[in-house]
Amino acid sequence: MSPVSKVALVTGASFGIGKATALAFAEAGYGVVVADVSVDGGEDTVERIRARGKEAFFVETDVSKPREVAALIEAAVATYGRLDCAFNNAGIEGVMAETADCTEENFDRTIAVNLKSVWLCMKHEIPRMLERGGGAIVNCASIAGLVGFSNLPAYTASKHGIVGLTRSAALEYAKRGIRVNAVCPGVIQTAMVDRVFGEHPGMKEQLAAGEPIGRLGGPEEIAGAVLWLCSEQASFVTGQAIAIDGGWTAQ
Repeated sequence: MSPVSKVALVTGASFGIGKATALAFAEAGYGVVVADVSVDGGEDTVERIRARGKEAFFVETDVSKPREVAALIEAAVATYGRLDCAFNNAGIEGVMAETADCTEENFDRTIAVNLKSVWLCMKHEIPRMLERGGGAIVNCASIAGLVGFSNLPAYTASKHGIVGLTRSAALEYAKRGIRVNAVCPGVIQTAMVDRVFGEHPGMKEQLAAGEPIGRLGGPEEIAGAVLWLCSEQASFVTGQAIAIDGGWTAQ
């Protein structure tokens, strides 16, 4: 690996928002650590970055498993010698069902992948950032972390949890040089959302019609916000859960 002046870690970087953000970090001059449970998607992200003459490498990681998360952060530092920014983005939608019909298996898995993983990542990212005097972390929540959504009890609980976890960490490390924020995407055109649309015909059109801006969002629009939050331009921003939702939560 060639020396890099700044390093970003992106989980869930094989597809959608994570992939777009990894590419954006690379274009901004970061060495990028690409993490995902999907090997093919993660390697594709790295190939795209390297094709642009930028630095990246892939670590297969199940972010719900403590040992794998610890190994991921160690690999990042061992390879690049530092960790400046992290986008803790990996997540799943879980199975749609009303609260009383949500299975314990679905609830536990959704919380583990969406919420516990963010805590595990920060648990290992923060000490490494403190070693270098600071850094920036962005966690991927959702508009479901700001308002309630029927038929998604586990997902909604996990995303509300991310917002609370983000605010707690932001307060703890504000004076030690680490800023922690969350992005709360609205309905973004990704493979995960496409899966839901495939199972529920007509939902895409219904959701697009419900967007004040009149359309669904794109992954690159979330990536731009993540990069800004990690930049010096956002040096006075911490503990925030920023909705990027076309006006959805303003209604």
